[in-house]
Amino acid sequence: MLKENYFVKIKKLPEFIKQTGGLIILILVIFFSFFVLNIMFGEGDELVKKMKLEEERLAQEKKLSALISKLPSGILVTFDGTDHYKLTDEVYEQVCKATKLIPQRAIMGANFLNFRAHEIYTINGNKISDTFVKWNEEKNKCFAGFTVSGKNVGVNESITVSGEALSFLSTGIDTRVYFIKNF
Repeated sequence: MLKENYFVKIKKLPEFIKQTGGLIILILVIFFSFFVLNIMFGEGDELVKKMKLEEERLAQEKKLSALISKLPSGILVTFDGTDHYKLTDEVYEQVCKATKLIPQRAIMGANFLNFRAHEIYTINGNKISDTFVKWNEEKNKCFAGFTVSGKNVGVNESITVSGEALSFLSTGIDTRVYFIKNF
């Protein structure tokens, strides 16, 4: 009987009030639903931090790309005594941080000084497991290297060859390590 009285009272309300009340209830249900979903699945602060880090990384990458496009094409060196373009210390650091590629020529040159790495490299069909180019803050130098592994041919050995990246090759689009001093 009590329920019937409420339904009768609601039916007697003007249409405008019924529609407004329904809209308010619908809005509250939607807000509550999103509140519950945010508690269950929300990564709010973490997601914002990840997005900011990605934006900073992209901005840095764009800045380094602009630098690379301004460098002359050819061999870029860190030392005096050649006809090649000599990098300043600041540009050397930036080029190191922008460089991701180590071409076959640099790998073979560094391999000649490490007989076992050259042997594994030859046995495994000239495959490189990993390459890296990193700036060392303590020494203010760029280090490059690679890892060769014989696991794909049954040799349970991996060797990492690394050394100072003394020169780079600028193509106008990217930079590559040109010479690795690993002795």
